[in-house]
Amino acid sequence: MSRLRIGVVGCGAIAQIQHLPHLRDGRDRFEIGGICDIAADLLRRVGDDFHVPEQARFTDVHDLVASDIDAVLICSSGSHAPQVLAAAAAGMHVLVEKPACITLREARAMIEACQAAGVVLMVAYPKRYEPSYAYAARRVKAMHDVRLVQINHLHPSNDLHMAEFSFHRANLPDELLARLRAADTALVAEALGLDDPAAELVRAYQMVNGSLIHDISVLHGLFGPPEAVLNTEIWRQGSGLTTTLRYPNGIRAVLTWIDLPDLWAFEETFAVYARSERVIVSFPTGFSRGLPTTAVVLEPDADGAPSRRELSWHENPFKRELEHFHDSIRSGRTPDTPGTELIDHLTLVRDIVRASFTSGS
Repeated sequence: MSRLRIGVVGCGAIAQIQHLPHLRDGRDRFEIGGICDIAADLLRRVGDDFHVPEQARFTDVHDLVASDIDAVLICSSGSHAPQVLAAAAAGMHVLVEKPACITLREARAMIEACQAAGVVLMVAYPKRYEPSYAYAARRVKAMHDVRLVQINHLHPSNDLHMAEFSFHRANLPDELLARLRAADTALVAEALGLDDPAAELVRAYQMVNGSLIHDISVLHGLFGPPEAVLNTEIWRQGSGLTTTLRYPNGIRAVLTWIDLPDLWAFEETFAVYARSERVIVSFPTGFSRGLPTTAVVLEPDADGAPSRRELSWHENPFKRELEHFHDSIRSGRTPDTPGTELIDHLTLVRDIVRASFTSGS
């Protein structure tokens, strides 16, 4: 099997906990061709951990994409549009972590650049590569009279998720961090069409685009884009949000995300309710390895009495996602989470937040 030389942009927690170990261990498909981070000390430590030669460590993405690699995996913080555009200009295939970008303008530029270069642009939505999602997709497709989708995303502090792992953190100057935050806020303002959005709107937009986007992607995979955002409530200064979406055939989807920082009890459930059957999927946090994903099915048995079955899987979705990226490049097939979906996703992110201060979308 032909191996891909992958350059990794951003050496933070998700790279160290998920992506780099899977690239290292998937030697039949991958080779770590280089790493890139603006934090030189972090770059050195991660490079040493994963035995990346010093000449393959870069602080500028343009130097990375000019090196001997086939593709890039982008998992730095903030908008990834500049890195995607640099990779496309160099003819590199791209797997981009969420948030892929912040504005529709950036999304269109990324898609156009990758299409012009003839390279794959795949978005890293690991929930779409969970075995439970694949199972649910088959069940939902066969369901009759779906009426309600209920998504609950109860999010503890990431520090609790990551406490069981040993990894290195970047040490960036406060002035640089402030500039990066200001740049992100300016992009959120552009996305919402507001000159000076309130802090809670900025926080809510970043939460939807950075966390609830997983659930938006799952919704897209099962039902496509909604017809409308009916309403949105943002509370607790942007750390809580509930929105209702209208889909064809009278289906409603109700999504809730809430920050519950102090108890290590992550819950992300995706429930589809039809007239006579239900499928409820539970996803583990992305900062875990080996935790199960489950699907609960409720339906009538042969005698019409209610029955309940629970299935579970332990396959790692980040590994499955990387393997799918490899196979999409080598086969020429469109990936299951193509960059073109970003237009629908960012439109929905914008409309969800805007519905909190307008009559809906």
